[in-house]
This record gives sequence, C-alpha cells and structure tokens, in this order.
Amino acid sequence: MEEAIKIASHPVVWIISLTVIGVVIFQGIKFIQMAKKTSESVGLSKQDVNSALKVGMINAIGPSFGIVVVAVSLITLLGDPLTLMRIGIIGSAATESMGANLAATAYGTELGSESFTAEAFATVAWVLCIGGCGWLLFVFLFTKSLAKIERKVSNKQQADGKLPIMMIVSSAAMLAVFGNFVAGEIFKGVETAIVALTAATAMLIVSFIANKSHQLKFLHEWSLGVSIIVGLTVSYFVL
Repeated sequence: MEEAIKIASHPVVWIISLTVIGVVIFQGIKFIQMAKKTSESVGLSKQDVNSALKVGMINAIGPSFGIVVVAVSLITLLGDPLTLMRIGIIGSAATESMGANLAATAYGTELGSESFTAEAFATVAWVLCIGGCGWLLFVFLFTKSLAKIERKVSNKQQADGKLPIMMIVSSAAMLAVFGNFVAGEIFKGVETAIVALTAATAMLIVSFIANKSHQLKFLHEWSLGVSIIVGLTVSYFVL
C-alpha cells in the first residue's frame, strides 16, 4: 500500500493531472466565450447569458458538496493527483468510486488493503481513464453531426410556424431525468419522500416570491440552490 501511495503522489503523476485539469479549465473558458459570442444569434441577450452563467455557478455548489466528501475518501486510497484528475474530468464521485473498486477487485485486491500494490494502482488508473473515454469520444465524434440535425429540425419547425420541437424534446428530457431521480428517492420511504417534497416546496415558494416582486426577480437564480440546502437540512434531521 505504501508503495502505491508513493507512486500515486509522484511528481510525474502530478504533472499529468494538472495538465488535464488545465485543459478542462481552458475548455470551460472557451465555452463561455463562444456562448457569449453566439448568444445574439439564438435570441439571447447579454443579460440572459450572464444570468444563465450565474445560475449554473450557484446550482453547482450543492452537488459539489457530495463530490467533495467522496473525493476526500478517494484521496486516502488513490492519492491527490489521480483523484483530482478523475473528479475534475468526470465530476461523478459515485462513478469513480465504483470504477476504482471494480478495478481493484478484478486485480484480486481491495482499495486501502496491504495487498494494494503499485501494479494494482496502475490497473485502477487505467480502468478509470479508459472507462471515461466513451462519452468523451462520443462528444468529439458526434457533437457536430448532432448540431446539424438540431439546426435542420429547428429551422423546419420555425418555417412551419410551430414551436421548435427541440425545445419540447429537451424540456421533456430534463423533466423525465429529474423526475426519475426524485421518484426513485420518494419510493424509498416516508423519510426520503418528506425530504423531496420539502425541497420541492422550497423551490416553489422561492419562485413564487420572485414572480411577485420585480426587485426579487434574481431569486429565480437561487431557487435550485435554496431547494438543495433545504433538502440537505431536512434530511439531516429526518434521516
């Protein structure tokens, strides 16, 4: 285990990790710049773009807490650099934890055990990196094609004077995804149902207040963040 931790914290691993994180930060900055540049062509004002960015940053705070908790546990098992690189790219602590455990088990050992050698660490690193290539390759190979399809469908709908079907599909997909997550938690028991309903009620109240007062319109940007905090607070006392 000690040998694996030494390799996990080796300067070369740090260099690779920071390089990958640097690419991610660069991509994030470029995406924001491109979004601001093309916002007017899709009917969005600079105020809309800034509001969307603010909403994204605020709403990312809640889910990040859960990732931090799992990341801290992974650091003791896989070291700082690999944990930073994997969480920085994928952002799913659950996926990375499961992948690391499966890789260690396949090698014939367990994370954190004395039999977790440098070779086992290398196996875990390869499994995590290869396992995350699927969606990255899909984005690289098919994003442009999907964008062309989206433009053709949207242009046809606008020419017919109909509501853009992509707007309907994307909204329905978001509702289905989050509805599926919430439904799965609600049916686990009364306690989780109370947490979910309380969080939903908090969001409705914040949205209602924001709609009623023009001065408090900015609360729309905080509705999800407030909902997450309320849900976490209630779960602490209920669960």
